[in-house]
Amino acid sequence: MKLRKIAGILDKTRLRSLLAACLPARGIVGLNYHRIGDGSSSELDRGLWSASVEGFDQQLAWLKLNSDVISPADIDSARKDPRSRHVLITFDDGYLDNYEFAFAALRRHGLPGTFFIATGFIDDPRLPWWDEIASLVRRSSVEAIALPQWLPEPQPLIVGQRESVVRKLLSRYKSLPTEEASRFMAELRDAARASPAARGEDLWMSWDMLREMDAAGMTIGGHTVNHVVLSGATAEQQWLEISTCAARIESEIGKRMDYFAYPVGNRDSFNGDSMECLRRLGVRYAFSYYGGFADARANRYDMPRMAIEPYIDPNWFRAIVELPRIFCRENAPA
Repeated sequence: MKLRKIAGILDKTRLRSLLAACLPARGIVGLNYHRIGDGSSSELDRGLWSASVEGFDQQLAWLKLNSDVISPADIDSARKDPRSRHVLITFDDGYLDNYEFAFAALRRHGLPGTFFIATGFIDDPRLPWWDEIASLVRRSSVEAIALPQWLPEPQPLIVGQRESVVRKLLSRYKSLPTEEASRFMAELRDAARASPAARGEDLWMSWDMLREMDAAGMTIGGHTVNHVVLSGATAEQQWLEISTCAARIESEIGKRMDYFAYPVGNRDSFNGDSMECLRRLGVRYAFSYYGGFADARANRYDMPRMAIEPYIDPNWFRAIVELPRIFCRENAPA
């Protein structure tokens, strides 16, 4: 039975509260978002939108009444306290809507949030690789994209199928070492024959916005410089990406990079070299993105988070927070 249906049954029968009392969270539920708004008609990566403006506001209103929303600085004490229902609200990448919608809503509700930024996009605003892949597919003028070195078959761009091609190309990109990923993008640009896309200058927050958010009690963490998949990079490349990100945050925000989120965040998206870089920099906690919740046994350099998606309805959302042992499973199916 799918989780959405189970959550609905638990709500209708009022069993969710009973189960929550019998199965206390005893940990920290990390909720992760990327973008807020409606991306259904965007030419960019539509999978990045996590909730509508109204939906996010409703989630915050419920969290304020039914959980203890904490900052990363509270993690140490929260892990020792099994009585409260602790929740972290986090955002990855650094999109402008995080400031316009998410920060505004968090401040209105008086709740803390954590924003993990890829500093290269703040310093030099441009399309990131995932949005460029989506844009190339949607703007392509060919009947099929052929990348024989990377995919066994051409990808037909028929009506209604372009989104699935975007997903397939994104998955392939994430599996590649850094140098091969660059070649993949170059060949995709040639193969797609797409009309020019917007450069992406208006996609990102500015350092002034981030300083305002920091002053208002939000936490600014690191997410590398260029959002590279760390496991595909050498140890030296990883160090450059992570240490430069830390230096830019300290220079612009005036605080150490104590918290970090791995780009992509799957189990195979980072490795021991990634963690060693973080240890050398004195990072306190690093966050993954493959599901689960952080109980007392969680590795401080692999703190799990749950993806919040537009299809997660209110009953399901509440079940994630109240019953993480059931609803925060790794990559749980919809």
